[in-house]
Amino acid sequence: MLTAAEIKEVKSLSQKKFRDSSGLFVVEGEKMVEEALRSGFSLYRLYREEEIGKAAMARMTGLSSPSPALAVLHQRPLPSKLEIPARGLFLALDGIRDPGNLGTILRIADWFGADAVYCSPDTVELYNPKVVQASMGAIFRVKVFQADLPSFCREVRASGGYVYGTFLDGENLYSRPIETGNGAASVIVTGNESRGISKEVAACVSDRLYIPPYPADDPGSESLNAAIATAVTLAEFRRRSVL
Repeated sequence: MLTAAEIKEVKSLSQKKFRDSSGLFVVEGEKMVEEALRSGFSLYRLYREEEIGKAAMARMTGLSSPSPALAVLHQRPLPSKLEIPARGLFLALDGIRDPGNLGTILRIADWFGADAVYCSPDTVELYNPKVVQASMGAIFRVKVFQADLPSFCREVRASGGYVYGTFLDGENLYSRPIETGNGAASVIVTGNESRGISKEVAACVSDRLYIPPYPADDPGSESLNAAIATAVTLAEFRRRSVL
Protein backbone atom coordinates (compact mmCIF):
# COMPACT_ATOMS: atom_id res chain seq x y z
CA MET A 1 0.00 0.00 0.00
CA LEU A 2 1.23 3.47 -0.90
CA THR A 3 2.21 5.49 2.17
CA ALA A 4 2.19 9.23 2.82
CA ALA A 5 5.96 9.05 3.27
CA GLU A 6 6.38 7.59 -0.23
CA ILE A 7 4.23 10.31 -1.75
CA LYS A 8 6.24 12.96 0.10
CA GLU A 9 9.50 11.41 -1.11
CA VAL A 10 8.41 11.44 -4.75
CA LYS A 11 7.14 15.03 -4.50
CA SER A 12 10.41 16.15 -2.90
CA LEU A 13 12.31 15.08 -6.03
CA SER A 14 10.93 18.13 -7.83
CA GLN A 15 13.61 20.04 -5.90
CA LYS A 16 17.27 19.81 -6.85
CA LYS A 17 18.54 19.55 -3.28
CA PHE A 18 16.55 16.37 -2.71
CA ARG A 19 17.57 14.92 -6.08
CA ASP A 20 21.18 15.62 -5.19
CA SER A 21 20.97 14.16 -1.69
CA SER A 22 19.06 11.03 -2.74
CA GLY A 23 20.60 10.46 -6.17
CA LEU A 24 17.11 9.84 -7.55
CA PHE A 25 14.95 11.39 -10.27
CA VAL A 26 11.40 11.01 -11.60
CA VAL A 27 10.14 9.92 -15.01
CA GLU A 28 6.46 10.23 -15.94
CA GLY A 29 4.37 8.93 -18.82
CA GLU A 30 3.84 5.39 -20.09
CA LYS A 31 6.20 5.69 -23.07
CA MET A 32 8.92 7.44 -21.04
CA VAL A 33 8.66 4.89 -18.24
CA GLU A 34 8.87 2.00 -20.73
CA GLU A 35 12.02 3.53 -22.22
CA ALA A 36 13.47 4.07 -18.77
CA LEU A 37 12.91 0.43 -17.83
CA ARG A 38 14.67 -0.70 -21.02
CA SER A 39 17.51 1.78 -20.66
CA GLY A 40 19.62 0.10 -18.02
CA PHE A 41 19.02 2.86 -15.47
CA SER A 42 18.50 1.29 -12.05
CA LEU A 43 14.87 1.38 -10.92
CA TYR A 44 14.08 2.56 -7.39
CA ARG A 45 10.29 2.43 -7.46
CA LEU A 46 7.54 2.06 -10.07
CA TYR A 47 3.99 3.32 -9.65
CA ARG A 48 1.01 2.61 -11.91
CA GLU A 49 -2.34 4.36 -11.65
CA GLU A 50 -4.22 1.06 -11.91
CA GLU A 51 -2.43 -0.11 -8.76
CA ILE A 52 -2.37 3.02 -6.58
CA GLY A 53 -5.40 4.92 -7.88
CA LYS A 54 -5.88 8.26 -9.63
CA ALA A 55 -5.97 10.29 -6.41
CA ALA A 56 -2.59 9.01 -5.24
CA MET A 57 -1.02 9.54 -8.66
CA ALA A 58 -2.39 13.08 -8.75
CA ARG A 59 -0.67 13.80 -5.42
CA MET A 60 2.71 12.65 -6.76
CA THR A 61 2.75 13.99 -10.29
CA GLY A 62 4.73 17.01 -11.41
CA LEU A 63 2.64 17.30 -14.59
CA SER A 64 -0.51 19.35 -15.12
CA SER A 65 -2.38 16.06 -15.58
CA PRO A 66 -1.19 12.83 -13.94
CA SER A 67 -0.03 10.08 -16.27
CA PRO A 68 -0.81 6.37 -15.84
CA ALA A 69 2.80 5.54 -14.93
CA LEU A 70 5.57 7.09 -12.84
CA ALA A 71 9.04 5.72 -12.13
CA VAL A 72 11.72 6.81 -9.69
CA LEU A 73 15.20 5.97 -10.96
CA HIS A 74 18.74 6.14 -9.67
CA GLN A 75 20.82 8.84 -11.36
CA ARG A 76 23.99 8.05 -13.25
CA PRO A 77 26.79 10.49 -12.37
CA LEU A 78 28.00 12.34 -15.47
CA PRO A 79 31.46 11.12 -16.46
CA SER A 80 34.02 13.92 -16.33
CA LYS A 81 37.17 12.02 -17.29
CA LEU A 82 37.16 12.32 -21.04
CA GLU A 83 38.91 10.62 -23.90
CA ILE A 84 39.31 12.98 -26.83
CA PRO A 85 37.50 11.42 -29.81
CA ALA A 86 39.42 10.79 -33.04
CA ARG A 87 36.31 11.33 -35.17
CA GLY A 88 32.58 11.81 -34.86
CA LEU A 89 30.04 14.61 -34.49
CA PHE A 90 29.50 16.07 -31.03
CA LEU A 91 27.65 18.86 -29.25
CA ALA A 92 29.11 21.08 -26.54
CA LEU A 93 26.68 23.07 -24.39
CA ASP A 94 28.16 26.24 -22.94
CA GLY A 95 25.98 27.40 -20.07
CA ILE A 96 22.54 26.29 -21.29
CA ARG A 97 20.25 27.30 -18.42
CA ASP A 98 16.72 26.62 -19.63
CA PRO A 99 15.61 23.03 -18.81
CA GLY A 100 13.31 22.91 -21.82
CA ASN A 101 16.18 23.87 -24.10
CA LEU A 102 18.47 21.18 -22.69
CA GLY A 103 15.80 18.49 -23.01
CA THR A 104 15.02 19.59 -26.57
CA ILE A 105 18.71 19.63 -27.50
CA LEU A 106 19.07 16.06 -26.22
CA ARG A 107 16.12 15.11 -28.42
CA ILE A 108 17.78 16.85 -31.39
CA ALA A 109 21.07 15.08 -30.66
CA ASP A 110 19.23 11.77 -30.59
CA TRP A 111 17.39 12.47 -33.87
CA PHE A 112 20.50 13.48 -35.79
CA GLY A 113 22.74 10.85 -34.22
CA ALA A 114 25.21 13.06 -32.37
CA ASP A 115 27.86 10.81 -30.87
CA ALA A 116 27.79 12.56 -27.48
CA VAL A 117 26.86 15.81 -25.72
CA TYR A 118 29.39 17.61 -23.51
CA CYS A 119 27.94 19.98 -20.90
CA SER A 120 29.75 22.76 -19.09
CA PRO A 121 29.46 22.66 -15.27
CA ASP A 122 27.08 25.65 -15.35
CA THR A 123 24.65 23.97 -17.74
CA VAL A 124 21.31 23.14 -16.13
CA GLU A 125 21.15 19.82 -14.26
CA LEU A 126 20.46 16.83 -16.48
CA TYR A 127 17.90 15.26 -14.10
CA ASN A 128 15.73 18.35 -13.72
CA PRO A 129 12.15 17.13 -14.33
CA LYS A 130 11.62 19.61 -17.19
CA VAL A 131 14.81 18.39 -18.88
CA VAL A 132 13.72 14.77 -18.53
CA GLN A 133 10.24 15.48 -19.89
CA ALA A 134 11.40 17.67 -22.79
CA SER A 135 13.94 15.04 -23.87
CA MET A 136 11.07 12.64 -24.68
CA GLY A 137 13.25 9.66 -23.77
CA ALA A 138 16.45 10.90 -25.44
CA ILE A 139 18.01 11.21 -21.98
CA PHE A 140 18.15 7.41 -21.94
CA ARG A 141 19.84 7.12 -25.34
CA VAL A 142 22.27 10.02 -25.69
CA LYS A 143 25.72 9.91 -24.11
CA VAL A 144 26.13 12.96 -21.87
CA PHE A 145 29.38 14.10 -20.25
CA GLN A 146 30.37 17.00 -18.06
CA ALA A 147 33.44 18.86 -19.27
CA ASP A 148 35.56 21.92 -18.78
CA LEU A 149 34.73 23.16 -22.27
CA PRO A 150 37.75 25.41 -22.92
CA SER A 151 40.12 22.56 -22.04
CA PHE A 152 38.06 20.04 -23.99
CA CYS A 153 37.90 22.24 -27.09
CA ARG A 154 41.64 22.93 -26.99
CA GLU A 155 42.37 19.21 -26.76
CA VAL A 156 40.02 18.45 -29.66
CA ARG A 157 41.84 20.97 -31.83
CA ALA A 158 45.27 19.75 -30.69
CA SER A 159 44.29 16.23 -31.77
CA GLY A 160 43.36 17.43 -35.28
CA GLY A 161 39.66 18.03 -34.73
CA TYR A 162 37.42 21.04 -35.33
CA VAL A 163 35.37 23.21 -32.99
CA TYR A 164 32.48 25.12 -34.55
CA GLY A 165 30.41 27.90 -33.04
CA THR A 166 27.71 30.21 -34.41
CA PHE A 167 28.38 33.96 -34.28
CA LEU A 168 26.90 37.03 -35.94
CA ASP A 169 30.27 37.68 -37.62
CA GLY A 170 30.73 34.06 -38.74
CA GLU A 171 30.82 32.60 -42.25
CA ASN A 172 27.66 31.40 -43.94
CA LEU A 173 26.90 27.89 -42.67
CA TYR A 174 25.46 26.79 -46.01
CA SER A 175 28.29 27.90 -48.31
CA ARG A 176 31.56 27.25 -46.52
CA PRO A 177 33.39 23.91 -46.14
CA ILE A 178 32.84 21.99 -42.90
CA GLU A 179 34.20 18.75 -41.45
CA THR A 180 31.19 16.54 -40.79
CA GLY A 181 32.91 14.25 -38.30
CA ASN A 182 33.68 11.43 -40.73
CA GLY A 183 37.37 12.27 -41.03
CA ALA A 184 38.02 14.01 -37.71
CA ALA A 185 36.23 15.01 -34.54
CA SER A 186 33.79 17.87 -35.05
CA VAL A 187 32.32 19.70 -32.07
CA ILE A 188 29.39 22.12 -32.45
CA VAL A 189 29.16 24.58 -29.54
CA THR A 190 25.79 25.98 -28.44
CA GLY A 191 26.03 29.02 -26.20
CA ASN A 192 23.96 30.42 -23.35
CA GLU A 193 20.46 31.63 -24.23
CA SER A 194 21.18 35.31 -23.48
CA ARG A 195 24.98 35.66 -23.60
CA GLY A 196 25.82 33.23 -26.37
CA ILE A 197 29.16 31.42 -26.39
CA SER A 198 31.41 32.56 -23.55
CA LYS A 199 34.68 34.39 -24.27
CA GLU A 200 36.67 31.49 -22.84
CA VAL A 201 35.07 28.96 -25.19
CA ALA A 202 34.94 31.37 -28.14
CA ALA A 203 38.71 31.68 -27.92
CA CYS A 204 38.94 27.92 -28.52
CA VAL A 205 36.63 27.82 -31.55
CA SER A 206 38.40 26.95 -34.80
CA ASP A 207 35.56 27.93 -37.17
CA ARG A 208 33.00 30.68 -36.71
CA LEU A 209 29.69 30.01 -38.48
CA TYR A 210 26.62 32.13 -39.14
CA ILE A 211 23.07 30.93 -39.75
CA PRO A 212 21.73 33.44 -42.31
CA PRO A 213 18.13 34.68 -42.09
CA TYR A 214 15.83 34.95 -45.07
CA PRO A 215 15.92 37.34 -46.74
CA ALA A 216 19.56 37.89 -45.82
CA ASP A 217 19.34 41.70 -45.91
CA ASP A 218 16.17 41.93 -43.83
CA PRO A 219 16.39 39.82 -40.67
CA GLY A 220 13.30 39.81 -38.49
CA SER A 221 14.17 38.32 -35.11
CA GLU A 222 17.45 39.28 -33.45
CA SER A 223 18.55 35.65 -33.06
CA LEU A 224 17.38 32.04 -32.91
CA ASN A 225 16.48 30.06 -29.82
CA ALA A 226 19.44 27.96 -28.64
CA ALA A 227 17.73 24.64 -29.35
CA ILE A 228 16.55 25.77 -32.79
CA ALA A 229 20.03 27.02 -33.70
CA THR A 230 21.44 23.66 -32.63
CA ALA A 231 18.92 21.81 -34.80
CA VAL A 232 19.63 23.96 -37.87
CA THR A 233 23.40 23.58 -37.51
CA LEU A 234 23.37 19.86 -36.74
CA ALA A 235 20.97 19.20 -39.62
CA GLU A 236 23.34 20.92 -42.06
CA PHE A 237 26.31 18.89 -40.81
CA ARG A 238 24.34 15.67 -41.27
CA ARG A 239 23.09 16.76 -44.71
CA ARG A 240 26.67 17.33 -45.85
CA SER A 241 27.80 13.99 -44.44
CA VAL A 242 25.47 12.06 -46.78
CA LEU A 243 26.00 14.11 -49.95
